[in-house]
Order: sequence, then structure tokens, then C-alpha cells
Amino acid sequence: MKVIISGGGTGGHIFPAVAIAKTIQQQFPDAEILFVGAEGKMEMEKVPAAGFRIIGLPIVGIQRRLTWKNLVVPFKLMASMLKAKRIIREFKPDIAIGVGGYASGPLLRAATSAGVRTLIQEQNSYPGITNKILSRKVDRICVAYEGLDKFFPPEKIVLTGNPIRPEMTRLEGKRERAIEHFKLDPKKKTLLVIGGSLGARTINLAIQRWAEEWNSQDIQVLWQTGKGYYETALRFSEGKHDIHVHDFIREMDYAYAAADVIVSRAGAMSISELCLVKKPSIFVPSPNVSEDHQTKNAMALVIRDAALMVKDTEALEALGRTVSGLFQDEKQITRLSANIAGMAQVNSAERIVAEVVNLLK
Repeated sequence: MKVIISGGGTGGHIFPAVAIAKTIQQQFPDAEILFVGAEGKMEMEKVPAAGFRIIGLPIVGIQRRLTWKNLVVPFKLMASMLKAKRIIREFKPDIAIGVGGYASGPLLRAATSAGVRTLIQEQNSYPGITNKILSRKVDRICVAYEGLDKFFPPEKIVLTGNPIRPEMTRLEGKRERAIEHFKLDPKKKTLLVIGGSLGARTINLAIQRWAEEWNSQDIQVLWQTGKGYYETALRFSEGKHDIHVHDFIREMDYAYAAADVIVSRAGAMSISELCLVKKPSIFVPSPNVSEDHQTKNAMALVIRDAALMVKDTEALEALGRTVSGLFQDEKQITRLSANIAGMAQVNSAERIVAEVVNLLK
């Protein structure tokens, strides 16, 4: 089996791509897998680190502001289309899989034109423009949310969920070790704050504003700040034993196991993980993503009473009250935990690979 997997730009696209590739390898050890990404983007580093070969396309996205850089976009797109056609011609894949991001557009378009079987995986509850365009030509669309027949041909859609690192969601028996690892107080409730690997300025400011008030309610904070805010948060936490500051938490399974309530951005992969860990969550969607994806992702849970949401513009005032109110309402905590667990999709990578196999039959 020869497989091309294309896309990237963010960890939210790259991780599912690598998870799919590893699952194909497990089931078909002789499979040949090639990644195609965008030059200069993080997949050019992360994919080889995971053990796979990758080729970069010169494609770039359109800047939302007026800038001369947009003048080169059509030329980069044309060059990417030509390179994608050459990759398809030389590699001769049996199937091409797109996971979203700039590179998946030219590669999947070239694959469909060459008669190669194609599949796209849409992580979000509201698809990006690339996948909307590709959906007309591809053979199968694997989605993580219900209701995407508003955007895609219904006969092509399969609900598979987003592939998640399995070790992240195996929490049984880890709480005591997690409390010891992070030096938490086992008698206090724990709020886990994760604004993404780069942090989230609004969330960080809100945590700094409300942390001492939460402390008076016996709530301790396990706080991933991102690198940019780490030093500020560290200075703020000096002498405060219930504020535990980290620039980046690598042991996320321990962090999830220790948490009673979670505050998070609303990226598709974060939401998929939180559904599987079954913890009551408050989402603060990032306003800095295309087509306001994160708000739409969060709302898919909010309308099912599976999570709470605070707008980024209101977080400084409202996040503190929302956290305090949730910790004081055991019935709501129980209800949110049960409802978010009901939205979890398990074995997603295996289900996507099953669709690959079906297409190749």
C-alpha cells in the first residue's frame, strides 16, 4: 500500500495525520507512507521527528491584512500545484489523505485529477474553506462532529472522531501519582488551565486576576502559561502555594488525572481529548483562528449541555465567576462530566484506516 498524507500548519492538523500514519503502519507493516506539507511550517520538523518522510510545497496562505506578501500567493499556489502533480506522478499513491492545512489543497486536487482514491479528515465542527472545496471531488470525508451534512455531500460522510494520543486519556490509577508529581494538595480541588502550547494571553490575565479569590474557596490552580507569559506568572505565584505554574506540561495525562475542572481553548483536538477524559470543562475560544472555528467547536458541546463557554472578550471579568460557580455546583459538575463523556469518539484512527481499506477494496 502506498499512501500520501497531506496537511499541517498546526499541531491540531499534524497529530491526527501522524496517528493515522502509525495506525496504517501497525496494520500494514509494508505500507509506504509519504507526507506532504507546507515549506516553513511545523510539520517539516514534527513529521520527520515521528519517523516519516515529508516533502514541502511552497504554498502560503492569504494574509488577512493588506500586505505585499499577498501578491506572491497566486504564484506560490501555481508552483505548489505543479509540484503536487509531480509528487503524485512519481510516488504513484494508492490513496491520498488530507487532514487540513495549506498543503492539502493542491495535493488532494492533484490526486483527484489523477484518479487516485482520496479521503479527507475534518477535525472541526465548522469546516475550513480548503476542505469545503475538496469535498466535491474526494471519495470519503471522515468527521468528528454530527451535522456536517450542511457543508459536505451526506453520502460521503463517516463519523469517526479525531485521532487522539491514547496515553493522554488513560487516567485510571494516576490521580495520586499526578498530585505527587505536581506537588498539589490532595485535600483541595484542582483547576487545570491549558491555553495551548503557546499559551493564551486573555486566559492568563484572567487567571492572574482571580487566582487569589479561588484560593479562598480552597481551589488550587495547575496553570500552563505558554513560554511568553511564564516569567510573569512565576513572579506572580511567588509565595502562593496553591498556584502551580508551568510554561508547558508534557505529562498531560497526569494533569488531566489531577483536574476537577478544566479551562481550555477550544481547538478541535483539545475538545476531542477532553471528551475522552470526561472532565467538566470551560472553553474560552481563541478569536485568532480562521472562520471562528473554535467558537463553533465549543458551541457544539454547549448546546448539548456538555461544557460551558466564556467569550475571549469577556474572559477577564466572566471567567472567574464561571469557575467559582461551577466548583460550587456539584450537580452541574456531574451533569457536564456525563454529557461530555457521551460525545467521545473512541478508536478514531482505526476507524479512519478502516475507511481507507474500504476505499481500496
